[in-house]
Amino acid sequence: MLDKKFILDNVELVQKNCDNRGAKANVARFAELETNCRELQQEIEELSRQANVVSKSIGKAKDDAEREQRKNEGRELRESKDAKQAELDRISAEAGAIYRSMPNMTHKETPIGDEDASRELRHGATQVRPLGFPVQDHVDLGVQHDLIDLEGGARVAGNGFYFLRNEGALLELALQQYAIEMLVAEGFIPTITPDLARGDIVAGVGFIPRGPETQIYSVENNDLNLVATAEITLGGLYADQVIDEEQLPIKLCGISHCFRTEAGAAGRASRGLYRVHQFTKVEMFAFTLPEQSEDMHNYLCELECQFFDGLGIPYKVLDIASKDLGGPAYRKFDLEAWMPGRGDGGEYGEVTSTSNCLDYQARRLNVRYRTKGEKGTKFVHTLNGTAVAISRAIIAILENCQQADGSIIVPEVLQKWVGKERIGGGE
Repeated sequence: MLDKKFILDNVELVQKNCDNRGAKANVARFAELETNCRELQQEIEELSRQANVVSKSIGKAKDDAEREQRKNEGRELRESKDAKQAELDRISAEAGAIYRSMPNMTHKETPIGDEDASRELRHGATQVRPLGFPVQDHVDLGVQHDLIDLEGGARVAGNGFYFLRNEGALLELALQQYAIEMLVAEGFIPTITPDLARGDIVAGVGFIPRGPETQIYSVENNDLNLVATAEITLGGLYADQVIDEEQLPIKLCGISHCFRTEAGAAGRASRGLYRVHQFTKVEMFAFTLPEQSEDMHNYLCELECQFFDGLGIPYKVLDIASKDLGGPAYRKFDLEAWMPGRGDGGEYGEVTSTSNCLDYQARRLNVRYRTKGEKGTKFVHTLNGTAVAISRAIIAILENCQQADGSIIVPEVLQKWVGKERIGGGE
């Protein structure tokens, strides 16, 4: 959420930002309603005060006629107050709906426009190179080496689920170990988070827990939801808490399963492991002081780049355009890895992202910090970043590291956990 005072003081600026991000929010209407709410609240408080005065005066009435008159006066004041309260509730509901639909403000360097306006920032240390032989995609390679069982997953849970087998399972565990080892060395606190979260936490982070637009699986007859990312659980960890300034920044990395309905996803680009209903992810999350968040955002992006440079996977980093940002993001960087078997002749596919959300999520979750010697508290800034979404990293590894004989070279940084240098090829 944005600061309401900021919105009221900058109606045109906030409306322009909503337009740039494709958000249908009538900021002027919100400002009008919010002003009315404040006026009504004052009127209600005054009517309540007057009713209390009249109520106390009833016992001091000189006779029954005066007592009855004061009772009637008190009744009229309470009825007027109740009518004002009903009006306030109606207006507040409309204002609240508009307020919740407003996205975060946008970084001055963020490209304005649709997805195509996203700006390329850099390429990885490994360059895209022709493989020099007919390329197989990860599905064919997975079947060939008994690494991925999509048919078995469909029998057990439906389309979009899968089994990882043999070195496929070992690759998943190796990628987790590689990510955690790297992040712990950088001072992140390793965590294994719940795979479920309450609806208020899911909504506070910025996801829609229920309704026709949700991408979240909900537990029937319960206020619990399967998480789409550990961003939800890590972000909710300090909900309604006050953190001492000396503790910031707090850097967490969380391992969780991620569950997504992926409604409407289809096509060859979504084949195999690229768009599935369940996968494992190692997520980075940071709580910072306001002045620390931009540097932290660049740092999280750099860690994502180091991770894929270590794997020897070609990639590019994009500064995501305004209309492709999620509501909480002030600025977002995506890392897209080269996938030789994707599309016709290879394509880049998103494998990680990192977002600076300023205090947008912190306001919704009520996460604050206190400065020693100062009165009051302030909202922290929150940031998230994918260290590795395992299923998509496996796609990039299988397709980029395949050899002419169909074998797959295991990236050197993963070999100690997989236990071999090559999958297939006689080993």
